Amino acid sequence: MAERHLIALDLDGTLLKDDKTISLKTKDILKKAKDAGHIIMIATGRPYRSSEMYYHELELDTPIVNFNGAFMHHPRNPGWGFFHEPLDVKVAKEIVDACRSFQFHNIIAEVMDDVYFHYHDEKLLDIFGMGKPKVTTGDLSNFLKDSPTSLLIHTEEDELRLIRQHLSEIHAEVIEQRSWAAPWHVIEIIKSGINKAVGLKKAADFFNIPAERVVAFGDEDNDLEMIEYAGHGIAMGNAIDQLKNIANDVTLTNEKDGVGVYIADLLHLK
Repeated sequence: MAERHLIALDLDGTLLKDDKTISLKTKDILKKAKDAGHIIMIATGRPYRSSEMYYHELELDTPIVNFNGAFMHHPRNPGWGFFHEPLDVKVAKEIVDACRSFQFHNIIAEVMDDVYFHYHDEKLLDIFGMGKPKVTTGDLSNFLKDSPTSLLIHTEEDELRLIRQHLSEIHAEVIEQRSWAAPWHVIEIIKSGINKAVGLKKAADFFNIPAERVVAFGDEDNDLEMIEYAGHGIAMGNAIDQLKNIANDVTLTNEKDGVGVYIADLLHLK
């Protein structure tokens, strides 16, 4: 057989169509790749609870990267290891206090599957309620006791820049920060040095696959390190320009089977 490749898939805007489903064509090609001996895994900013249905739908038997690398485990093999790198709770509380000088809609802290809302928020509850987490609402300075896996600040576009600027002046050493794609003006914060590539490299080492046989697909700025690390770093047709600029290649959009079409071509699958 051809040499084994490790294929890492981002979910939103990449593997998933805009309606959050996996197309039959792409699913079929992924199954063929798996049957041919290639290794397929998910690397997402989502928590495990809101990505596990896709893990099971693809019948994967691989580790999964969640929270952009802040959490990694192997759902079918508890002995594989359990990597959790949360943001120091002291830093999280300093950020919450700093936000009081800015305009923001909400701050959400996730401690694995527990979700803490600074303010009650029906709109965001829909996004975070997937997989039925335990939800606590109230001032994070009082309610947040554990180091959060990730911290999210929901604000407006012009405030987003100001808050990000403040964070990079004060906390650059200890955090990684990203912005979500429109329409959500959200700043996502995790512990510094953590990103999807860190998790992907753990998997590649485990399966003994060199970086040149790692294929990674993404569309957003939380995919940058992963796309850079992979020998085949592929940006979706709908990806941000920054990602397309550093990618080895650009495929079709998430609506046009970009992942499936590219894999079929690269691995010569019928």
